[in-house]
Amino acid sequence: MSRGLVAATRTDGGQAAPRLTAETRTDEVELVAAVGSGDGDAFRLLMERHLGGIVAVARRMLRDDAEAEDAAQEAFLRLWRSSATLEIGPAGIRPWLRRVVSNLCLDRVRGQSRVKVVDELPEVPEPARQLAGLESQDTQRRVEMAMQKLPDRQRLALTLFHFEGLSQIEIGQVMGVSDEAVESLLSRARRQLKVELRSDWESLRNDGEL
Repeated sequence: MSRGLVAATRTDGGQAAPRLTAETRTDEVELVAAVGSGDGDAFRLLMERHLGGIVAVARRMLRDDAEAEDAAQEAFLRLWRSSATLEIGPAGIRPWLRRVVSNLCLDRVRGQSRVKVVDELPEVPEPARQLAGLESQDTQRRVEMAMQKLPDRQRLALTLFHFEGLSQIEIGQVMGVSDEAVESLLSRARRQLKVELRSDWESLRNDGEL
């Protein structure tokens, strides 16, 4: 499987990934098994379901479209290469893809000479869940820029919690840490954001966003 196929099998960047039902999640066990046997059609179907959401996770971490798409493509290439030995749980393949792309993003961030702080926010396939209620676009921009100053693992935990809607247990599974460690990462991240966003913090807390 080449990157050409991965690049050619892309979802519309403006559309959210479809929400999976219990039936489609069960179906993914068969799809992954088919991919393990070299079935390109099964691979394309999994990409149609999940590529948009996986790119969204990468964009939140990297704040760079090209880097995010490259990380997402690498995650799917790893799926192609290792699908024959994967065991799919009741949540389907998405948790595995999240974990892989999150680790890839962390590796890329650690390899950068400095943290990027951007002025413009790229379009993301999936809107934020907990942060979706922010009324001020300017406030959201300040939140995003403040998040870029967080340490890598704190930013990843906050991204998965507030933008992907994962529980602390699920985040722990993605990051390979305990629920208590996730709670600590989130707590420290929020304390840092409180310092960075003094003027906005109370309104965010009152709205239940953080």
